[in-house]
Amino acid sequence: MEEEVENIIRKYPAGKKDNLIPLLQEIQKKAGHLSDNAVHEVSRHMKIPLNKIYGVASFYDQFRFGNKGRFHIQICQGTACHIFRSTTFKSEIEKILQIKAGNTTKDGKFSFEVVYCLGACSNAPVMVINGTTIGNLTIEKLFQELSRIKNANS
Repeated sequence: MEEEVENIIRKYPAGKKDNLIPLLQEIQKKAGHLSDNAVHEVSRHMKIPLNKIYGVASFYDQFRFGNKGRFHIQICQGTACHIFRSTTFKSEIEKILQIKAGNTTKDGKFSFEVVYCLGACSNAPVMVINGTTIGNLTIEKLFQELSRIKNANS
């Protein structure tokens, strides 16, 4: 995989900062996430400090630094969702899955992340599972959805 990442990086002119996001997107598409090694190589090639690259990659919810689980769960913490107690849902998800936001379960079945806007404010609070939006979230809906996917065939 490292060789494939290096081949992707070489396609982009060294030091041309405008290419950072497309470069990161292509690496993630190929590798599934942005590894520390890939970010270091991008930093070296593009002549951009590591903290700037991590800052850009962590700003956009499309980038991740670890592999996604079979069921990828996102909980919105944007303003509208926050007003509707989305922090409560975050805590419940962490308890049920026994992982903190930003992590994947050891078996690779679940990954969980907090995002800061899913663009569905009129349906706040919002959770997304594998791209499917679940709006007007309640504790009951949360438990139903998590129970459904926990019982899904591996």
